[in-house]
Amino acid sequence: MSPRLFDEWRSEWRLKRGLGAYVASIMSEPDADDVAWLAEAACGGDLDRAAWELRYARRALGLVVSQRDALDDRTGSLVARELGTAQQADRHVAPAMLRVAERQFNDRLTMYRDVLTSRTPSEGAGARLGRALLMIAGTARAGDDMIARAGDILARYVGEANDALRKAFGAPSLPDDIPPSALGR
Repeated sequence: MSPRLFDEWRSEWRLKRGLGAYVASIMSEPDADDVAWLAEAACGGDLDRAAWELRYARRALGLVVSQRDALDDRTGSLVARELGTAQQADRHVAPAMLRVAERQFNDRLTMYRDVLTSRTPSEGAGARLGRALLMIAGTARAGDDMIARAGDILARYVGEANDALRKAFGAPSLPDDIPPSALGR
């Protein structure tokens, strides 16, 4: 095997291994305390609905992070494909409800992507994410404390996704004498 071919194979192998680890991390179950809080605060006590809203949020934000922050341009599309496969195999979804779950996920993905790309000078990303979670969970009006708690949960998901992305695919590295802005020139 030529060295170049071996390097390409090794690179692909690392990418696939990292892909599996990353998708597993964003498919992880939400914290029971977060589920209980969201169920009480926004879902009329419905623990199942609260768990699903948090699952969708973690997955959607994980996908957005992979598209936005990955070192390799292919990572986002590979994560999307692997996440789709993982969601079809999700034991929490009845086979007859797969299309509904896919549609609900896509709705949340669109909302969270829009929230993260919008720039509102009076409100930070955490507050916008919190407001979006509460709105989609069924709360028309939420107090600042509720918005802050929901925003903290989703900001934690974004941070965890970034950590998992770096662990799975590597962190960017630059020489000490070159500022990041110089790379775009």
